[in-house]
Amino acid sequence: MIIKIIKIIVLLIFSISTVSADNLSIFDFTQEELDGLKVRKVRGADSKTFYSVGNNENGNYLKAEANNAASGVGKEVKIDLNKTPFINITWKIEMDLKGIKEDTKKGHDFSARVFVIKKTGSTALSNRAVNYVFSSNRNVGENWPSPYTKKSVDNVLSTTKENLNKWVTVKANVKEDFKKFHDLDVDELSGIAIMSDTDNSKKSAIAYYQNIYFSSN
Repeated sequence: MIIKIIKIIVLLIFSISTVSADNLSIFDFTQEELDGLKVRKVRGADSKTFYSVGNNENGNYLKAEANNAASGVGKEVKIDLNKTPFINITWKIEMDLKGIKEDTKKGHDFSARVFVIKKTGSTALSNRAVNYVFSSNRNVGENWPSPYTKKSVDNVLSTTKENLNKWVTVKANVKEDFKKFHDLDVDELSGIAIMSDTDNSKKSAIAYYQNIYFSSN
């Protein structure tokens, strides 16, 4: 079976930028931006996740609807983790994936995930990733290697056990997480991607993403 995370890392190289301010906003979540980001379906999935944009009192957001589907959107972006090591994510799960075992191949789906990528070699298979997830079944703080590749680690930042259909804002130290999970001293991040997927469980999920940025603290 194709390694899902590694393949998404290969495909989500759509736009390149270098950012170095104190707070680094990654996505605008506008229709113009979405049109410029190709949505790539994971091989073997019946369909693509449907992504659309909207807005509320806190600004623009990206809505993801997955029905036995898997695809992601992302950017290759150079981020100085010595200056801005913290990723900040605001997200919400409207429909989660109760009952699946997320640390198995059959259940390795998430209503919402944001993964950060570090190129560590000449091929995509050598890349390392930390996969920040909004879990449907596990607890905040739990983590485990992806059942498809140990080069990607799933790390739970939110759970619908506590926050179903509620906006939640979370933060993680990406530099420390690469050291903790991969034993890598990473100075510069290579890319970031969003994916809501249900192709393994054959279920349906609805999620929202808003205000994803990097900060110094």
